[in-house]
Amino acid sequence: MRIAVTGSIATDHLTTFPGRFSEQLLPDQLASVSLSFLVDDLQVRMGGAAANIAFGLGLLGFTPLLVGAVGTDFAEYGAWLRMHGVDISHVKVSDQSQTARFMCITDRDQNQIAAFYPGAMTEARHISLADITTSWGRPALVVIAPDDPLAMQRHTSASRQLSIPYAADPSQQLARLGNEEARRLVDGAQLLFSNEYEAALLCERTGWTKEQVLDRVGTWVTTRGANGVTVATQGEAVLTIPAVPSEKAVDPTGVGDGFRAGYLVGMSRGLSKERAAQLGCALATTVLETVGTQEYRLSDDLLARVADTYGAGASVDVARCVEVPV
Repeated sequence: MRIAVTGSIATDHLTTFPGRFSEQLLPDQLASVSLSFLVDDLQVRMGGAAANIAFGLGLLGFTPLLVGAVGTDFAEYGAWLRMHGVDISHVKVSDQSQTARFMCITDRDQNQIAAFYPGAMTEARHISLADITTSWGRPALVVIAPDDPLAMQRHTSASRQLSIPYAADPSQQLARLGNEEARRLVDGAQLLFSNEYEAALLCERTGWTKEQVLDRVGTWVTTRGANGVTVATQGEAVLTIPAVPSEKAVDPTGVGDGFRAGYLVGMSRGLSKERAAQLGCALATTVLETVGTQEYRLSDDLLARVADTYGAGASVDVARCVEVPV
């Protein structure tokens, strides 16, 4: 199955705060917050939602097409992605801006405060999916991950016009989308990804109830952190999948992207929605236990953890579609 992943490609600047954000916020001063956090370290890693998803797909044996815009500083990053099975032949390189930057502080409870500088990502609005399908071929699925808002709208419209199924993953860009923009992005998606907070924000932005959203999409997958995942499809019972537990959580950045990669691989290779979500949860926990969104590796521990959490049958099913080193 050929998958094109559109969206952000960025470098992550990750820091940790040893305290709790909640202890620094004064309830009666929230209208004029002015805070500076002294952080313990700085990790500069490769990231961006689309690149993270594509990396996970490549690690699981796919050769996804990455579609996005970067700066001239992308050469080393591009070589890394190619080495891990990602096709970067249609990544647009800007001659004016640098690759996007994600800057994040994580506190001791794994809460995060972040900022995102788009840089070259704003040029993604000039990328044409129609031109890409002419030269690369027709993908079976287009993933529309967080990106320049105009690019997300353009890729959604192109997917509809080309009759290519697409997965809508507006995530953090919901804050930048207007009501009608959010509706156009979601309406008609084969898959919709969100976390729990984004699910509520999506309903607020679109003006639709959860039931009305489900009327307009194929399947809605909602990640809920340590509480696992729900998978909802119109006319079917909602699936609730517990998370794969971890005793060594390190960094939550990119965990949702890891889940998406696992879920997409599972569905593409014929697993049920339940099994695909279980694979996604296992990969998400692997990412959680690693600093950086693309530093993790697969091992036979993945299947063991699937078995421990979901049973031996789940591990057998997942093993049929995922090869891990012995």
